[in-house]
Amino acid sequence: MNRVNIISCLKTTENIRLGKYKHYKGKLYEAIGIARHSETLEEMVVYRALYESTKFGKNALWARPKAMFSDYVTIDGTETRRFEFIG
Repeated sequence: MNRVNIISCLKTTENIRLGKYKHYKGKLYEAIGIARHSETLEEMVVYRALYESTKFGKNALWARPKAMFSDYVTIDGTETRRFEFIG
């Protein structure tokens, strides 16, 4: 990764509030922190599932690029946030 890309990773326009979020598919998650990718320095949201999954267990931890976490998705022609802050 070159210097310009590293600098752009360090500049973020959207602040992620820690707390509970509803995913556009309906499940609940809790954002517990912001981490950086060790190679690219890209900011990642670390979040916990607030449910039990047969595949991943109870309260599985996940990390997603900050830009993707705060992005919008289009569902049936309507744009909605991927994760909506609920408290």
